[in-house]
Amino acid sequence: MDDLETRELRYFVAVAEELHFGRAAGRLGIAQPPLSRAISRLERRLDVQLLDRNRRGVALTDPGRVLLREARTALDAVAAAARRTRRAADPARPLVLVTKAGASHELLQRLLDASEAPVEVLLCEVGEQAGLLRNGRADVALMHRPVDDLAGFDTEDLVTEGQVAIVPAAHPLAAREKLTLADVSDVPDLPIARWPRLDGSYPDGPGPEVHTQSQLAQLVALGRTLLVIPASSRAWQWPEHVAVPVIDAPDITTVIAWPSNSHSPAIASLVRSAGRALPAGTASE
Repeated sequence: MDDLETRELRYFVAVAEELHFGRAAGRLGIAQPPLSRAISRLERRLDVQLLDRNRRGVALTDPGRVLLREARTALDAVAAAARRTRRAADPARPLVLVTKAGASHELLQRLLDASEAPVEVLLCEVGEQAGLLRNGRADVALMHRPVDDLAGFDTEDLVTEGQVAIVPAAHPLAAREKLTLADVSDVPDLPIARWPRLDGSYPDGPGPEVHTQSQLAQLVALGRTLLVIPASSRAWQWPEHVAVPVIDAPDITTVIAWPSNSHSPAIASLVRSAGRALPAGTASE
């Protein structure tokens, strides 16, 4: 029997994310021995080793990494089903649109002005839109192709634009009229910031690990890092920052995204409104 229970998946995700049975048990609000037994039973049922256990701690095996990815998706789907069912009982409630905190104010305002229905805006950190859309906390999202994970979503293109480097105002790069990816990829005193991947790990590199946009803004202002972002996203930049076009960076397309299995008339209406307000290919200033 390969059927998995949501409780088992929650237990495994907690251990896989904490890589420590004690911390995972505390997070789940249960004792450690029952948690250890539950994970062992899960491994026996699947006939695979999910975790390497030794004196130094716990590590995921290759099958464990697969189950972590699939378990997160499954738990998000279960949570989304419950939230969307409750929302269906109140058709007058506002749609929830999620976007990163540094998104273009002008683009977002035009979209809200064009909407025929009330829209609640949920601001998040970079890369969190997909998870909030998948777990049902949001109905629609503003995301970017090709950098965001759009798997499982339908999308409508809104704006395509180039990218800029955000650099400290006091750095020599700030005086340049334009830059290339090579220029910004090899700056010993100003390494590119590193955002977490979907699994929580960070790419290799000398740049600082960043978690929030405010942290990133501070590090740029202090001359510790730079970043390359869509041109319209520089709306959040500080006076201590300078935006310089990166001429060979790939174009970024802002899209409005929604779950591909959605049958919501309200979402369909918002997407139509977005298409009228922001015809695809129109660069945001």
